Amino acid sequence: MRLSFIPPLMPTLVDKPPDGDGWIHEVKFDGYRSQTIIDEDGVRIFTRRGLDWTSKYRDLAKAAGELGAESAIVDGEIIVLNNAGVSDFGELRKAITRRQHDLYYVAFDLLHLNGHDLRDMPLVDRRDILEAMISAGQRIQFSQALPGDAKSIFHLVDQAGLEGMVSKRKDSVYRSGNSTAWLKTKSYAIDEYDLLGVEREPGKPAFALMADRGTGRYVGSAFITLNREMRERLWERVQQHAGAAPTAIKRPATLWVKPGLIGRVRHLRGEEDLRHASLQDFREE
Repeated sequence: MRLSFIPPLMPTLVDKPPDGDGWIHEVKFDGYRSQTIIDEDGVRIFTRRGLDWTSKYRDLAKAAGELGAESAIVDGEIIVLNNAGVSDFGELRKAITRRQHDLYYVAFDLLHLNGHDLRDMPLVDRRDILEAMISAGQRIQFSQALPGDAKSIFHLVDQAGLEGMVSKRKDSVYRSGNSTAWLKTKSYAIDEYDLLGVEREPGKPAFALMADRGTGRYVGSAFITLNREMRERLWERVQQHAGAAPTAIKRPATLWVKPGLIGRVRHLRGEEDLRHASLQDFREE
């Protein structure tokens, strides 16, 4: 029987992890959400949006073929680890094209096995079956639940520099689309970016527009949360360093600045662009 791609269940972003014994908590890996399908045609690996990327993941597809299932649909994340042993999204892109041997598939759910649709089974039962299929030390790994209470786990995840954690109801069934049965809590990081300009409109919050310091790529805006004294100092510096608008960015209410102002920004860790970002401080280079 040929199996079809199933749109993934997407967790809801929350500010803090849920309390209680009805949840399991896992590391949120910084990689590509992927679905592995094993059937009579062999192994196929799909992106979160259902694109067939098997040709990009040849080694992982071969490893999945050794799981011993006649047919299966596995939900997981494709990652690469940096020198600190932490999943690294930046390194992942390079590894896909140049270092296939560095890719890992971290499996966390099982939707189908040997002709049986498992999506109506409780999550913990699906995961028990999945864990039994996976041998330790292989290219396909099982996402272990983290022991302890949610608050303590999140503190450790944050301190370790990980992207965050995902909490899942133990008895939850699997339904495609956005769901509150799975909740993701993300850690914050603080990094420096080039300040491109400040967007100010009467009656609206002010935002700092930021660019990556290495490439100059626009990465988004950060809410300006500075105290009154620092805000006034920022407005003064922006006016002193007024510059021309970048041709690629259309933000009409922005006062653009010349290079040389550096912003310190708190933002969600593990995102390609700034999300939930706030300007904490700034300096002149």
